Amino acid sequence: MTFLYPVYLWLLLIPGIFVLIWLREVLTRRVDTRRFIAKRTIPIRERYALVGGLFFWLCLALSFALVVLSLARPQALVTRTRPAGVDFIVLQDGSTSMRVTDVSPDRWQRSTAWLRTFAETLSWTDERVALALFAYRPAPQVRLTRDPNAFFFFLDHLGDEPPFQLKDDTSWDTNIEQGIFWGVKMIDIDEELYGKRSSTKAFIVLSDGQAWSGQVSNALELTRSRGIRVYVIGVGTSAGGPIPNVPPRRYEPSPAVIHSVLDRDSLQRIALAGGGKYFELGMQSDQIVALRILDDAQEHSLRTEREELSSELYWMFLLAAAVSLGIGTTFVRERVQLYWLISTALVLFVVLARWI
Repeated sequence: MTFLYPVYLWLLLIPGIFVLIWLREVLTRRVDTRRFIAKRTIPIRERYALVGGLFFWLCLALSFALVVLSLARPQALVTRTRPAGVDFIVLQDGSTSMRVTDVSPDRWQRSTAWLRTFAETLSWTDERVALALFAYRPAPQVRLTRDPNAFFFFLDHLGDEPPFQLKDDTSWDTNIEQGIFWGVKMIDIDEELYGKRSSTKAFIVLSDGQAWSGQVSNALELTRSRGIRVYVIGVGTSAGGPIPNVPPRRYEPSPAVIHSVLDRDSLQRIALAGGGKYFELGMQSDQIVALRILDDAQEHSLRTEREELSSELYWMFLLAAAVSLGIGTTFVRERVQLYWLISTALVLFVVLARWI
């Protein structure tokens, strides 16, 4: 047990001195009682209380000591064990093929709609979420956070189209390797800033699988070594659709139309190698997909973390002081004792008014 304001503890000297005086009075009472019994001769045996009305003063001293302890704000460290939770790192494909309209209204807006459903499904107590976009290069958006407002801010401002421009050649590539590496880096940065957390880590990759580049196997080997499960969500259809092009300049030929389809096989292999599962938007409702990912991640989250909390104990000492004072009232014999009782009750009231 510790005290938040230990400076008040010196006041315990007052009830300590009072108890010493009380012990002297009790000893004097016992001596006087024995002397009186020795000199007094009566035909019956008289009984005398051990301390008599002095017991009130002992209760008063005890109440005062308990009030002083409550003023010092005693606290106890309580260790609580709870589930460590899950940290989800969402890797959203932002390449040009995500603008294809084979799903309504297009692949990008369809995936952001699922992200909104996923965010609404979370309790945001034991889960944290981070978000990063990737095309040829990754672009982190939201760090690991328990604040849903930060995540919904992204969905509200980037829900219509990817931030990568059509005119940029780099937006036509899907480098999942760099996306996963950046997801791991976001975990490392969070641990550097806020310390290591024993929560389970999971990646959620949303993509159509179009034009993969990078050594995905290297990235997945890293996730396996870190115990990170990789869930993959396919966005698009097997029929596919044309990727929109930038309007050509004057006197320039129109660019060739590129047809994009959902690369289901590649996405399934990534999910299998990442130790997670593959889902596809449109096959089940968005909420069921979100719940299945959440349930599977929590099922594999057997870790717990210990949290130390400070528990306030001052109210227990105040309650004990009130009980002690109440017991002392049964031994009130003189008017001065009544005055002391009223004064102590007022002190208790003032202390209660300060802390409550």
